[in-house]
Amino acid sequence: MLTHIHIRDFAIIDELNLELHQGMTALTGETGAGKSILLDAIGLVLGDKADSGSIRHGAKKAEITLTVDITYTPHARKWLEEKELDNEEDECILRRVISANGKSRAFINGSPSTLTLIRELGEQMVDIHGQHEHQSLMKRDSQRHMLDDFSDNETLLKTTRKHWEKWKELHGRLQTLSSENQQHQERIDLLRFQTQELENLALEKDELVSLDEELNRLANADQLKTLTEQSYDKLYDDEPSAYSLLSHQIQELTPLVNVDSNLAAPLELLNSVQIQLQESAYLLRDYSRELELDPQRLQWVETRIADIRTMARKHRMEPELLTDHLAQMQAELSKLDSDDYDIEAVQQQLDEATEQYRKQAQKLSAKRSKAAGKLSSGVSKAMQELGMQGGVFSIQVTPDSGTTFLPQGTDHIEFMVSANPGQPLKPLTKVASGGELSRISLAIQIIAAQKLTLPALIFDEVDTGIGGGIAEVVGTQLRALSHNRQVLCVTHLPQVASQAHQHYLISKNKEKASTSTHIQQLSHPDRVKEIARMIGGIEITEATNALAEEMLRKE
Repeated sequence: MLTHIHIRDFAIIDELNLELHQGMTALTGETGAGKSILLDAIGLVLGDKADSGSIRHGAKKAEITLTVDITYTPHARKWLEEKELDNEEDECILRRVISANGKSRAFINGSPSTLTLIRELGEQMVDIHGQHEHQSLMKRDSQRHMLDDFSDNETLLKTTRKHWEKWKELHGRLQTLSSENQQHQERIDLLRFQTQELENLALEKDELVSLDEELNRLANADQLKTLTEQSYDKLYDDEPSAYSLLSHQIQELTPLVNVDSNLAAPLELLNSVQIQLQESAYLLRDYSRELELDPQRLQWVETRIADIRTMARKHRMEPELLTDHLAQMQAELSKLDSDDYDIEAVQQQLDEATEQYRKQAQKLSAKRSKAAGKLSSGVSKAMQELGMQGGVFSIQVTPDSGTTFLPQGTDHIEFMVSANPGQPLKPLTKVASGGELSRISLAIQIIAAQKLTLPALIFDEVDTGIGGGIAEVVGTQLRALSHNRQVLCVTHLPQVASQAHQHYLISKNKEKASTSTHIQQLSHPDRVKEIARMIGGIEITEATNALAEEMLRKE
């Protein structure tokens, strides 16, 4: 329930504080006083689009704050908790600030918010019916939305959309595969051939570096063997060899250490050199013995290196990149060869998705048809009460038996009406009379509103074009709606205003340099005056006052 609204510098409102109450509240006043401006402000704080033109002349910004009691709105409370925007209170504070540069900011319980979020929250708390509602009812999308709202189809619609999205994805994929099947198969064949070539090559990581080293060794094996054998002989095996000469020098110097101890250090180094020289000689001997002249191995290595380099040139890359390239092609081939690219497999998946979508669409259609009967009956009855005796309202729900799939199901929904007895049902869009259309629209709104569980309903001059006894019926029905929720009604009809539990008068104050809107909650005597004004215009007679008093007694 809306409990308080504060408006500053919006349109012709300089500052306004308004306490709102349970039940039915009437907002009345002269034309142009700003009755609808108040509802525009509520719409803005609930997420409507804004522009700098809504700021009061001379002000830098407009600010609107709306306080809502969420004690009996569990969905809104849960939503706030999920978004971590709750304040652990039984009220929620929404705020909207519109700057002169056209930018706006929104807040939920003091936290900055997006318009999308504040709109989501507002839709769970307030429903606004405007005086031009009948214009949107002329659109089939609006007719479908109203029926779905009345049917509580939100969950079914979400599920239907999910099945439709799956169907659409598979349908698009099948079309793509069908149109590109030749290129797709050619790519698979190429990848299979290329991966087979590289798999047969069986190139190992860093193999080419190892082969290059081996090739260099095999190609120079004869020279390596000759030189290492010669080195061994000169270092150790010949006479005299470097080893024997070194041994002789060590023998000569050893006794001299006793004569001069300074010779101990160089002698020690010579002994170390002798040992290392001997080890080097043995290593050279072993190397030359193990080194084999292998022309066949040399030929194989040369062929292997040539094959690797040829394959690298074929794929236009360095040889060391071939291993990673093979892995990439194998991954692509695996993907292209999967069910995702198999036309038969995708067709089977599409058939299954089509069947699932149709089942879901049928559930949605059945629920719509059931709700259409209830809504049609209720609106037809309301039309009689609104002076359209013999009028009939009917909602036709016709499932499309073809292959036209839509996210909202396959139903063709049409609001049909017969305004007078004996006349055939015709589409609502064919109704010529503006007055009839207005009353039909009001009947639909009243019946649809009975189904809504929202705590607050707002009606903005929906009774335009209605008068006399019909207007009294409208007031009675709006009051009935307010028994378990809050109803705010902007009206110019005394028969409607007199039914309200609370009555606010909106007036325009004109001064030399400015114009502003004033709002006042009326006491019973003041209500009599306002109802009399609405009945009689400028000149108020005793009879008019008496009639106003009588109308209020019927409250």
